[in-house]
Amino acid sequence: MITDEMLDNWFTHHPPDDEDIVAYKLIRDAGKTFATIIRDHTPESADQTVAIRKVREVVTVANAARACGGK
Repeated sequence: MITDEMLDNWFTHHPPDDEDIVAYKLIRDAGKTFATIIRDHTPESADQTVAIRKVREVVTVANAARACGGK
């Protein structure tokens, strides 16, 4: 069940500390590398677009996991 505490955590700004900034960059850079590989090694198509969109989603959710402390 989704609790009020969970919603509060998910919808609250969590200012990053220095370690978070480094981790966010690592995650974004890895996502960009993967997205570039997908773009460069698959034909332009709806599937390519979806694959890159999913990489963007993964980066966003991974950074949110860090920001929200895994909660």
